Amino acid sequence: MPRVIFYTATTLNGFLADDADSLDWLFAVPGGEGGDSGFQEFLAGIGVLVQGSSTYEWVLRQEDLLAHPEKWPAYYGARPTFVFTRRDLPSVAGADIRFAHGHVLAAWPQIREAAGDRDVWVVGGGDLAGQFADAGLLDEILVSVAPATLASGKPLLPRRMGADRLTLTRVRQAGAFAELTYAVTGGGSRASADDPAVSDG
Repeated sequence: MPRVIFYTATTLNGFLADDADSLDWLFAVPGGEGGDSGFQEFLAGIGVLVQGSSTYEWVLRQEDLLAHPEKWPAYYGARPTFVFTRRDLPSVAGADIRFAHGHVLAAWPQIREAAGDRDVWVVGGGDLAGQFADAGLLDEILVSVAPATLASGKPLLPRRMGADRLTLTRVRQAGAFAELTYAVTGGGSRASADDPAVSDG
């Protein structure tokens, strides 16, 4: 059974992106573009990525991927990427992108199969990670806290979760970032992910 990991960066006051879904605040931090040895080790254990439509559309715009699909492997390699959306979105030529509609539990059997013996990375956003937590599918939160704040923006994880569900397992300094790892317990039941009665709505 693959683990599901929400790995992201956040401002000190808990925002993933600004109100326009921009990550300019992150790239202004030394090392904010990622790629250190810790991230590479993490990525080596990932078989599948999942992300919401806002995250996907931001990457498309940021790198002009529809015009330059050759840039996609620099982000994610050849790994399958599931994009959760209620809309029809364009795909990147040559990339293994699979659009999912409805509840995360409905897509879980396909995600699990695609991951094989490696883990699942919830790239973003925070609400999608929250949906995985609600369904009992989120195993770990790995968050890099940046020396930056925003007045408002997209929250890290718009859910109420306390110490009964979150256990701090690791703390690491990664350059300018404080990297915190939490084990996640509780929520829904993975057993229901194979229930054919799960709604796709």
